Amino acid sequence: MSIEFLLTSLIIVASPGTGVLYTLSAGLSRGARASIVAAFACTLGIIPHMAAAITGLAAVLHTSAVAFETLKYLGVAYLLYMAWNTLKEKGGLSIDEDAAPRSAARTITTGILVNVLNPKLSIFFFAFLPQFVSTTEPHALRKMLELSGVFMLMTFVIFAVYGVFAASVRSHIVTRPKVLTWMRRSFAAAFVMLGAKLALADR
Repeated sequence: MSIEFLLTSLIIVASPGTGVLYTLSAGLSRGARASIVAAFACTLGIIPHMAAAITGLAAVLHTSAVAFETLKYLGVAYLLYMAWNTLKEKGGLSIDEDAAPRSAARTITTGILVNVLNPKLSIFFFAFLPQFVSTTEPHALRKMLELSGVFMLMTFVIFAVYGVFAASVRSHIVTRPKVLTWMRRSFAAAFVMLGAKLALADR
């Protein structure tokens, strides 16, 4: 496995996006355990995109405007829904010291949807993975599966680190109403901006 793949993957995974934002929010709102569950969920959300890339289904999104636009706007709508929930202090994205426990199943479902409803991920992996598999590779499928596994492991570990760090500073945030308000508005604005970025994305 090349150092280029590892470094590129590290940069991609560590870059702020919807998954990182969701994991940070989970850590701040529900603590370390919830952040790890959220990191796991976001990692699971990568699987359909990697499967699409490996099987060539990502090409459909690349060539079909209808398929791409449909999935894209579902993703935009979901990001705006998350922003609204955050701003209105409801659901798992609220940052509240007395928040009721949220089921792992609900956290996982939300985390998976965060990544599944982003068609750019399929196209990204469609272009990304083949760069690190030689055309003369006798076991190309196995190689792509190995690379995908490493990418997912890095995603989980880095997202978990983000989330646990957020959880570690949670006590300094939940006791300060003004900071809570600022955090809620910041998270809501970030989800709106990510939704706008996705809405403007081209194939």
